[in-house]
Amino acid sequence: MSYESPQAAAVAWLAYSQLATDIDRPTLDWLFDEGSLTRRLIRLSLDHFSVTPLFEGWQPLREDECLALNIAPGAEGWVREVFLRGHGQPWVFARSVASRSALENGGLDLETLGSRSLGEILFCDQAFIRHPIEVCRYPHTWLPADVRQEGLWGRRSRFARDGLELLVAEVFLPALWQAAKEENR
Repeated sequence: MSYESPQAAAVAWLAYSQLATDIDRPTLDWLFDEGSLTRRLIRLSLDHFSVTPLFEGWQPLREDECLALNIAPGAEGWVREVFLRGHGQPWVFARSVASRSALENGGLDLETLGSRSLGEILFCDQAFIRHPIEVCRYPHTWLPADVRQEGLWGRRSRFARDGLELLVAEVFLPALWQAAKEENR
């Protein structure tokens, strides 16, 4: 289930300092929050949070992912795509990837996560270092068909531990923004 598209190489992942200044404060707060997104979603949903796996398996990684992980273009990696849900609604589409060699040597078994959140593992293991968050308007062709929409904000960051590198991307879906807006009323 690859969402590759011709504009893949043209996606500009931007650091906070590279963003235009016309983005509202609540959006920036969600995009650049360095804490656990899982924990934040659990709080927002009042513990009505779940993870729905969509795809898990080996496949060639996208060009932007290979570049971020500093591996050869087209290298095969483990891909995990899930919906992070609040009250049963998809709030976030998440795609986590790692190269085959990194996983084989890194001691993390992504194949057994099931409906558990990868974020909880990453934030509970103090050995993981989170690299800076980058954001973009996520290409709609990379999203599952049932949530495909132009212009959605996505963010990604690399997590590293003893040679193991994971790239975690999260796309904020309209239902999340609605829930966050209702919380602030």
